[in-house]
Amino acid sequence: MTDALTVSGLRAGYGETVILEDVAFSLPERGSLAVLGRNGVGKTTLLATLMGRTTWHGGSILYQGQSIERLEVYERCRRGIGYVPQTREIFPSLTVEENLTVAEAPGKWSLERVYDFFPHLANRRRNRGNQLSGGEQQMLAIGRALMGNPAVLLMDEPFEGLAPIIIEGILKVVERLIREEALAVILVEQHAKMTLRVTKDALVMSRGRIIHAGPSAALLADEELLTRLVVAQ
Repeated sequence: MTDALTVSGLRAGYGETVILEDVAFSLPERGSLAVLGRNGVGKTTLLATLMGRTTWHGGSILYQGQSIERLEVYERCRRGIGYVPQTREIFPSLTVEENLTVAEAPGKWSLERVYDFFPHLANRRRNRGNQLSGGEQQMLAIGRALMGNPAVLLMDEPFEGLAPIIIEGILKVVERLIREEALAVILVEQHAKMTLRVTKDALVMSRGRIIHAGPSAALLADEELLTRLVVAQ
């Protein structure tokens, strides 16, 4: 079976500045990967690079066996990579429904299906993006990515800045996407234990490099290692 993503020797950054150094990993079809580490270690840059938003300096990114490191962002979207950025990037002047339909691509994800995952969005469908709470905006950002009918979903800190009750609801959606849908998911998060509980595998990054890779359950069970890798770098 072809991996959804295979990354090898990846070097990337912003302009001449290199942030990622020799990054390598694979994400199986329907796999789930937690990317952990302290702030500023390159996690967001990694997702942005997979999406084509940074300067590529070397190495390879294979999506379903095909090289994509030189493709533009829109071409990666069309091939089946969905992206939920840390800043959400919803359109403030468009309604919820317009934000969703603008990203629509053929496939099983439709307005009705997104509303099934996020019933609150259905109730707010005529509200503009700038009339939504932070939690509602995050739901909308995830829903919009799903409307593109991706095979791979990249999520950058979807729980950041949200109230615990909202985090709980969105976490259930993320877990449902991982367990029930034919999606491969990469989840960048500061909430390490929460993220490890819902993913199959994990990477830990430091200074633009991967310093640990293995099953999420094993890392979650090793409190000392988790603390040393994620907290006490």
